[in-house]
Amino acid sequence: MCLGIPGQIVEVTDSDKKLAIVDVGGVRRTVNIACIVDEAHPAAACVGDWVLVHVGFAMSRIDEEEAARTLELLTQLGEAQAEIQAMQATA
Repeated sequence: MCLGIPGQIVEVTDSDKKLAIVDVGGVRRTVNIACIVDEAHPAAACVGDWVLVHVGFAMSRIDEEEAARTLELLTQLGEAQAEIQAMQATA
């Protein structure tokens, strides 16, 4: 399964190479923003954008509300997975 994780661009580190720092739940990583940059939305305009990150690339821009919903669902899935593992361990 491929999964995009919501994160917020906090800094563009190299406009020419289209690299930026994305904060995902307090963890900051360098990602490639080439997929979300165009003439109407250059790299410098990306700071503050919420994006879906997959394998080191910001694949699409999303709004803050969608990011919050997605993060909540991912948290719930993680909690469900932990419960399933606990049940398996006691079976």
